[in-house]
Amino acid sequence: MSDHDYVPLMFQAQVEERSQIQRLIPSQKAEQQAYDWAQQWQEACDRKTVPTFEAHVQTREHRFTWRMVTNSGQDAGVIRPVIGERGWAYFPGSSMKGAFLRACRQLCPLDVLRFCGGKGKDGELQPGLLRFHGGYPKDAKWLDDSLVDVVHPQEDWQLNGQKNNGAFIQISLYQPTFVFGISSNKVLSSTEWATIWQIWEQAIGRGIGSRVSAGYGQTRNHGESNLLTVRLCGEGIASQRIDKTGEFRPNVFKAALRGHTHRLLSGIVDEATAERFTKELWGGFLGRDGAIAGKLGTAFNAPDLELRDQYRASVYDTGEATLNLLVMQDVSEQQRKNLKILLTQIIKFSLLLGGFGKSWRRTDHRLFFPKYLEDSHKCMIGCHWELLEKSLSFCVPVKQLSDVTRFLDGLQGKIAGFPMLKDLSPRPPDVTMKETWRKENVEVWGRIAEDEDDSVAVRWFHGAYHGQNSIYRSDLTGKMGQIGRMWHRMYPRYLPPLAEKTPPRKTEQFVELLTIFPNRSGNPDEVSKTQDFLKFLRDNSDFEKLW
Repeated sequence: MSDHDYVPLMFQAQVEERSQIQRLIPSQKAEQQAYDWAQQWQEACDRKTVPTFEAHVQTREHRFTWRMVTNSGQDAGVIRPVIGERGWAYFPGSSMKGAFLRACRQLCPLDVLRFCGGKGKDGELQPGLLRFHGGYPKDAKWLDDSLVDVVHPQEDWQLNGQKNNGAFIQISLYQPTFVFGISSNKVLSSTEWATIWQIWEQAIGRGIGSRVSAGYGQTRNHGESNLLTVRLCGEGIASQRIDKTGEFRPNVFKAALRGHTHRLLSGIVDEATAERFTKELWGGFLGRDGAIAGKLGTAFNAPDLELRDQYRASVYDTGEATLNLLVMQDVSEQQRKNLKILLTQIIKFSLLLGGFGKSWRRTDHRLFFPKYLEDSHKCMIGCHWELLEKSLSFCVPVKQLSDVTRFLDGLQGKIAGFPMLKDLSPRPPDVTMKETWRKENVEVWGRIAEDEDDSVAVRWFHGAYHGQNSIYRSDLTGKMGQIGRMWHRMYPRYLPPLAEKTPPRKTEQFVELLTIFPNRSGNPDEVSKTQDFLKFLRDNSDFEKLW
């Protein structure tokens, strides 16, 4: 055994035959050095002595609703966590001050110099009153949780079926409670301290640490950062950690909303403009311009979320949950209103035609095709999401199927009129993306289903739809390693409100919707199958073409 085997992986170089925590080996936890790296760290920590602050430091504690990433820089592509006293995870005071300073400029601009310091009127540097001591976990619970996280970029795969990126390792804390400390070099009144903590609440409301726009480092309250609140519940297939244990990952919301933003824009403007505008909203890399922080982010809180194992998968039931859409930058009041209008339309579109998370293109087979699961060796397929009563303003009421048509027709006009988009001087669309949302590239078909047992199309994904004709495992329905060109949604049917200021009325019925990207070029056999199926929908089914 060589000498480096006795050195913790944390202190070994990221080279072959030494520390290789960035190397992802699916299904092989025993060979996954990231687990050894995290375990060595956790075992070496002093779990008996929780780091505390001195008596003169005022503290507040916050619980994060999902994961939190503290960033001390990257090593071979892996974000290394910040490690503080006694080996404990630590959120640096410098990062805390940066978040506080941004919030202070927004809430109390006249107090920025006094609290945080800076250049005075005479140009001389002036120290601030406050000292930011950072934050530590409240207790040792984090030492027993899984720290190995995975980042899995999927935009190219979801939109175009191109596998350009794999999964990457990340080290993050799972639902920790942190205690943060602030002190002053002068005695302050209780009123001043109330103002200071109000500013900090505003700061942490946007999230702290890395990847906050995707749901990391988020607490339950978001203050002025909150743009929209959507109360909803969902069921479906949970994501899996590298060791195959299940975990519901709230970053699925940003991924879905970002993807739909790109789809919708690609049907209105040229691809370059669509891509740039999507990244300006949700963040990303803009070539020579480097990385850009997006204006929007998501945070999700599901206090009653349940996970359970099902054959070869974990399934989730969120219970009553809250999705917050956040504004991550300082914007004008008019920009805030515009973003709210845009997000409302994208949320409605997302819930009308699909869902969130794994297998979002298919409806939940447990609810609408229960016989499928009579075989205990059938894998779970699909998901199902519904709005809760307090958020029915985000539904699309369907008195007649033509209401879906009206919504989709109006949707493109509302997005095309977004002021920020006009500032980019877009050109006419060029339909290059597989799932571009444009009438030449997509069709939406629908019918009214009487109840959850009246789903017709769910069976077409698994057998013949008419005589011997089948789309099972075709280019249209997809198969392992290939994303299909059809979405299937059982959308709860809501009727328009009976009076002003009353909510839409939920019924026992569903609007069964098929969203199809016909792919009129490519494999002749697959094109023929698709055209036969579309002819069947038109001539031999009770589906109506809505868009």
